Amino acid sequence: MVAAAVQWLLAHWWVLLLAAVGAAVAGGLWLRQVRQRAEWERARTQALRMRIAELDALDHRAFEFAIRDLMRRDGCRAERLGGAGDNACDVRAVDPAGRVWAIQCKHRRDGDRGSAVGVGVLQQVNGTARQIHGADIAVVLTNGRFTSKAVPWGQEHRIHLVDRRLLGEWVAGSRPLWDLLDRIPPARRPTALS
Repeated sequence: MVAAAVQWLLAHWWVLLLAAVGAAVAGGLWLRQVRQRAEWERARTQALRMRIAELDALDHRAFEFAIRDLMRRDGCRAERLGGAGDNACDVRAVDPAGRVWAIQCKHRRDGDRGSAVGVGVLQQVNGTARQIHGADIAVVLTNGRFTSKAVPWGQEHRIHLVDRRLLGEWVAGSRPLWDLLDRIPPARRPTALS
């Protein structure tokens, strides 16, 4: 049966030629579509601007995806890890300077009027960000506020706190997050601007 099929294909070689041309055309169309989707995604993330009210309207899961997308907008490779077993890191990112970010997101439905993020959350991040996620920069980010004890605790343990005001400035798209935070570690690798 195989020998008969091979003989038929040798006698009708143009069928193989048509199949090869068809495969090349299909492959080219597929590759074009992949490139176009990537270009659309690049354009979408570069143009990503939000208002704090838009973040307030999200649920906690969508909030984490929004933070991932904002890190991508700023040129990072970022992934959402959030959920059970995330080890206090909802978004892990690598910025253009090679620094690893571990971001714990705390979405408050009521924004500033919701419960404040306390030291307990910061302690969890402090125990996992560097040790488990290999982070150079540990961040706790909320669309709400932090307790009065959380602020000095975060400073003492090198955990960056992003509250509603700072979050609003970042999501508006003026500057990347690392330009808005104090005491960011130096780049791991030289950047194009260095």
